[in-house]
Amino acid sequence: MLSLTPYDQSLLNGEQGAAAQMAMRILVTMAQVYGATALLDIQSAHIDGCLYHGYSGLEFAQKLVEGGGKVVVPATLNVGGMDLIHPEYFRGDQQQGVYARQLMELYVAMGCQPMFTCTPYQAMHRPPFGAQIAWAESNAIVFANSVLGARTNRYGDFIDICAALTGRAPATGLHLTENRRGHILFRLENIPSALFHDDSFFPVLGYLLGARSQNRNPVIEGLPAETSEDQLKALGAAAASSGSVALFHVVGRTPEAPTLAAAFHGHSPELVIPVTLADLRQVREQLSTVKDGPIQVVALGSPHFSLAEFAQLLPLITVFPPHPQVEFIVCTNRFILAQLQQRGWLTQLEASGVQLIVDSCVVVAPMVKAQTGVLMTNSGKFAHYTPGNIGLQLVYGNVEACVLSAHHGSVQRKEDAWLSSDP
Repeated sequence: MLSLTPYDQSLLNGEQGAAAQMAMRILVTMAQVYGATALLDIQSAHIDGCLYHGYSGLEFAQKLVEGGGKVVVPATLNVGGMDLIHPEYFRGDQQQGVYARQLMELYVAMGCQPMFTCTPYQAMHRPPFGAQIAWAESNAIVFANSVLGARTNRYGDFIDICAALTGRAPATGLHLTENRRGHILFRLENIPSALFHDDSFFPVLGYLLGARSQNRNPVIEGLPAETSEDQLKALGAAAASSGSVALFHVVGRTPEAPTLAAAFHGHSPELVIPVTLADLRQVREQLSTVKDGPIQVVALGSPHFSLAEFAQLLPLITVFPPHPQVEFIVCTNRFILAQLQQRGWLTQLEASGVQLIVDSCVVVAPMVKAQTGVLMTNSGKFAHYTPGNIGLQLVYGNVEACVLSAHHGSVQRKEDAWLSSDP
């Protein structure tokens, strides 16, 4: 049975306003569905409900604003349905664009921070280890749990803002220590060291993890201790796309897995899965729907591109600018955009033919000009969603291959690391 505190009861009674009352009613109902016996305090929220999917979402936000809704914890916003800084990039129905903007503005009116990014953890909002949070957006959830060691369940639209308006969340799932132990061990076997430096490797590994783990917590053994944050970001985003992974551990790298025993809380793995180069090559092939030929679009930045990723891209794109007939799109956030401007990199990127999109993402909003053809990416998440969401065929490759392919207007391969057999 769910136990409520006096504060919870005051919210439920409407003593904190109509919006908070509605939010608490929804939270109580969801807590009962989850089988939670209590609610807990959260330190922050990340809100996905600002992305327009239909008029009902707009009506819901309007009702919260009319009810005096104000967030009581720091709350960041996920991508919206359009780029507010570059509205001319929106290529959808005019009325849809109006609704998308209104929805984003309503969430800002409730006190949410207008970052509009799927990577709040790379935009000055990083909850500390052990912090209880209520985050939506699959890659943000898995990153917060895995790389930062914060604690959140997989929250979705409307539950996220309800938690932010009340500062409370059901005490269940990954909020609780006992549910954070690893279940499956993925043991890397004889993987060529060169692959650990190829940006196409980590989404492939993540995609394999997600497909094989489903909703169980995977543990990875065999990644280098120096595996970067961006590499873990790409791994987690792919794992959350192919499965419902919300937490993974990397032995010797992520904070809750200093040792194998710590990752499993002293238990034995339920299953041990060896991961070979042949396994990974097979998954990599599955990410592409076509192998070669002309391309119309290159899209990078799912999750949103970091400054370090731009540092990798800039020297390549300067030497090999995209062909005029190829759209070269990179999605990022306002915080990174400001840093690009400060460094003079934005001018260089735009002069080379790169289109930067902020506030949004090309797989959830109509931004791409091409209606048919092939999109190339280094993102496991883009690879997973592009055929269904945009209707384009897909070629998967690393950043260097994407740049060269855009330059030539057709698929170019840079697969030396994948062809190596030297561990």
